[in-house]
Amino acid sequence: ETWLFPGDRAGEPITRDAVGHACAKAHDLSGLSKPVTPHSLRHAFAVHLLEAGADVRTIQLLLGHRSLATTAHYLRIATNKVCATSSPFELLPRPAPT
Repeated sequence: ETWLFPGDRAGEPITRDAVGHACAKAHDLSGLSKPVTPHSLRHAFAVHLLEAGADVRTIQLLLGHRSLATTAHYLRIATNKVCATSSPFELLPRPAPT
């Protein structure tokens, strides 16, 4: 069995602590004022799916939520506002073609 994110121990997945540590390190290096946590990354994933036009049911399945209400609460942003907002990733500089 192979893991997408293998841990330090052979055959084991990455631990929650290791993910949290990686997020904290990324936050420190980024200079962002908002926290970078596994939860904030998951939330951003869901919002970007919604921005890209994915329906809430699809997002629910991808997040593994049993209840659609949980997904709706997770997004907690009006659909029309999200869909009208540009992704902050569009503001990132793009590398020059080689």
